[in-house]
Amino acid sequence: MASVAFLGTGLIGAGLVEAARRRGEDARLWNRTAAKADRLARAHGAAAFATAAEAVTGADRVHLSLSDDAAVDAVIEACLGSLAPDVIVIDHTTAAPAGTARRAAELTAKGVAFLHAPVFMSPKMAREQKGLMLCAGAQAIFERARPALARMTGEVWYVGARPDLAAAYKLFGNALIVAQTAALADVFAMAGSLAIAPTEAHALFSHFNAGAVVQYRGSAMARGDYAPSFELSMARKDVRLMIEAAGDTDLTVLPAIAARMDALVARGLAADDLGVLAIDAVPRKA
Repeated sequence: MASVAFLGTGLIGAGLVEAARRRGEDARLWNRTAAKADRLARAHGAAAFATAAEAVTGADRVHLSLSDDAAVDAVIEACLGSLAPDVIVIDHTTAAPAGTARRAAELTAKGVAFLHAPVFMSPKMAREQKGLMLCAGAQAIFERARPALARMTGEVWYVGARPDLAAAYKLFGNALIVAQTAALADVFAMAGSLAIAPTEAHALFSHFNAGAVVQYRGSAMARGDYAPSFELSMARKDVRLMIEAAGDTDLTVLPAIAARMDALVARGLAADDLGVLAIDAVPRKA
């Protein structure tokens, strides 16, 4: 039976622990707030430890699910001397690309096998071993870890040896989650001003696939193709209507988008596609 250390037992970490125990893995837990690890250990027959160093002692794999780069650095530093020679350290934390690259280089220099494997999972998905796990690091290390990682999630996507790539992709995905959530907040602001229930407004998206914009318009933007299918000037008019529809209700993102559109129109880009919002990041194709 594999002995696996889980450092960090927040929402995602706790879900990973519960799934590991159902798979029959020997789970060794540590959390900065000890009571969380203790409760989880009692509920699922795991062992909780007072320090990260104790938790990783004798573990075949170490999984980190922490808050940020500073926490990852501190926890790894605290347990470095207790890692088994052939252990793999797998960090699921949403972390900075630069910090991840630095950490990978430092651990490699110290002879520690390290992978960065952030996840697109809810706590429920972590418990049910569903969702997507990105993974970046040396391919030989990934191949050693692949069977175990595959049991933890619905899909493992190895993005390559570049150590910061999974960190970058996780931020890209979270950017869309944040932006879509902010846009929904503005949709509900408009709905309230127009005396439409939020649930009724949300029903639109059972018929209209708003996510298609990522594939359709997003692929053209990535190529620097701003041939119009929805002219910026017309989109700007629609944003004006949206802001007017919201009345006095505070909006989250639409006013900032309007300001960006106005700046691009002033630069002579009114007849380009709405995707021209990205032109400063992705130059127009030749």
